[in-house]
Amino acid sequence: MNATELDMSRRSMVLAAGGLMLTAAVPGRAQGLSGAPIRVGGTLSLTGPLASVGAIHKLAGEVFVDGINKRGGLLGRKLEWVLLDDQSQPANARTLYERLVTAEKVDLLMGPYGTSAIISAMGVAQRFGKLFIQSSLGDPRLAPYELQYPALPLGPQPRIAATEVVLDAYASQPSPPRTIAFVTSKFPSALDLAKGGQEVAEKRGLKKLLSLEYEFGTRDFGGIAARIKDANPDLLWSGAIGMEAVQMIDAMKRIGYLPGRHFHLFPAPGPTAAHPNANGLTSLTWFEDQEPFTRNAGAAEFVASYTQLAKEAGLPYPVAESQAASEFAAWQILEAAVKGVGRIDDKAMAAWLKANQVQTVLGPRTFDGKFNSGVADTKLKQVQGGKWVTVWPAKFRPPAATFLAS
Repeated sequence: MNATELDMSRRSMVLAAGGLMLTAAVPGRAQGLSGAPIRVGGTLSLTGPLASVGAIHKLAGEVFVDGINKRGGLLGRKLEWVLLDDQSQPANARTLYERLVTAEKVDLLMGPYGTSAIISAMGVAQRFGKLFIQSSLGDPRLAPYELQYPALPLGPQPRIAATEVVLDAYASQPSPPRTIAFVTSKFPSALDLAKGGQEVAEKRGLKKLLSLEYEFGTRDFGGIAARIKDANPDLLWSGAIGMEAVQMIDAMKRIGYLPGRHFHLFPAPGPTAAHPNANGLTSLTWFEDQEPFTRNAGAAEFVASYTQLAKEAGLPYPVAESQAASEFAAWQILEAAVKGVGRIDDKAMAAWLKANQVQTVLGPRTFDGKFNSGVADTKLKQVQGGKWVTVWPAKFRPPAATFLAS
């Protein structure tokens, strides 16, 4: 993604010590706004191994900032996003959020992408008593901070619920899997979900043929592919993050093997859907550019704007999907909290969210229960002909769509 080509006409860029600062205030479009801008600080993985997904979150955030400023801003003031590049490194996120609060003096915070970076940034938010909304934390137990609020409706126990959704879906097929292999990145949320998934598989009577962990950022999957081929499971459960799913598929294909059924946790949506050997692959989802998701609050505006800008940016999958929607929903939650309180007050906004429902592109979000997690609402999607299609629960499938069997 070339940020200069995409955005030079809409924002200024300043290379500052510690990260690339992108100020997404969308000047000239927020007519009639008065007073100093409301500045929202955050980081994303604009470079490094998570950059392919970070680019999606960045574009979705820009869609929101542009849209709210066109509608009159927030509390009658222009919204400005002060965005830094954490380079996919949690240690960088910690340093940069400290800078955002102390040096940049932002009014509000928005969380980064990825569990490790979120935990690092959350520590800074907690130290300064800041409201902290995040879009992609995979393990709610790592977020005991009372002023943090998740956009994704994972529920309080995704380590169990996520694999239950996967196995429920495959159990609906004529020949459900009887054996399973778990291969996962040591990325914190992926590792925890894999361990929970193994508990679910054991309770359901699936025979585990392989349990393998690899370092996050691994690029050479040759040895891992050979181990998977030797195990030859009915279902591969892969805790792949970003481009790892594509790299794993390539490595398996090089040795003449592809699993009959394979699930990948958080793959880069575009490169994965476009891969010639990904047909039938499944992953988790909370939003796709399909009915009934497109009836959710703000979905029509989000889908139209995001799709247009994603095409202009040359993203490999210029379609509004779960990653983009989770970022957009996080901004919707922030907007609702500010408007609900009527002023910038972190503790008051957090209390308002705890007591109220927020309408988002992901559907209604509530924040009751442990870790402010709300109710789990996870679905399963599948690559079909180069596109992602929601396949489970069945009521979320598009008309005439089916769940492809092996």
